Amino acid sequence: MGEADDTAKKVQEYKDNLIKKAEELIIKGFPEKIVKLNDLLSTPQFSERNFSDVYQDLNIPVPDPIDLNNADAEKPESDEPAAKRPRVDLSTISGTKVMALPNGRVQCNTPICELIEVVKPVIRSLVEDSNLLKMWISFMIPKIEDGNNFGVSFQEDTLAEIQSVETEAAAFFDQISRYFVSRAKIVSKVAKYPHIDDYRRAVQELDEKEFLSLWLVLSEVRNRYCSLHDIVIKNMEKLKKPRSSNAESLY
Repeated sequence: MGEADDTAKKVQEYKDNLIKKAEELIIKGFPEKIVKLNDLLSTPQFSERNFSDVYQDLNIPVPDPIDLNNADAEKPESDEPAAKRPRVDLSTISGTKVMALPNGRVQCNTPICELIEVVKPVIRSLVEDSNLLKMWISFMIPKIEDGNNFGVSFQEDTLAEIQSVETEAAAFFDQISRYFVSRAKIVSKVAKYPHIDDYRRAVQELDEKEFLSLWLVLSEVRNRYCSLHDIVIKNMEKLKKPRSSNAESLY
């Protein structure tokens, strides 16, 4: 029994510590993060940057075009009819076989990567804070009883909202990963078809989209902190004592 009691004591200490940490986060941490994110969104890095600021040269030159009209001119003169002469294999010019890029590797978009380095820790914090808040409410849900469950239902609704925020925040990471995969595919097209300007333009458009997405992610994270802070602060007593607060209002 001694070992079991010691384990139970450690679990209870963990719960108590988590509850204390969550309440400090709500009362002090959330407002600080909201102010910090507002300041970050006001910096020139996010508020004053134009789309053209995130353009980056791909370092993929346009090779000299193949002159099909003079393709036979370099060959030795022959008395063979034109129909019997070797023809240029058009399949060889439908795309460039990319064995190595002449000017070296194509780097990631530096301005976008700089923004991602700022945004990713913010997303991670929201995921971690949402998880902490979720456990805090879970620990305060009372045991199942008949009747007087209005406050408990409110706890469950708030818990569902926090879980939604946690899922959305985690999805922001996936969006960043998909950007790099999509850009790599388009850059590969530029390397294979360097004469087609539409592929080069597509890279610029994707970079513009990612810049806007990162600004939007940062704004949404700020908004989620605001909404979570607001709903918890306004209903702190109902969340902490769902049944007693409801019972008192009946009399």
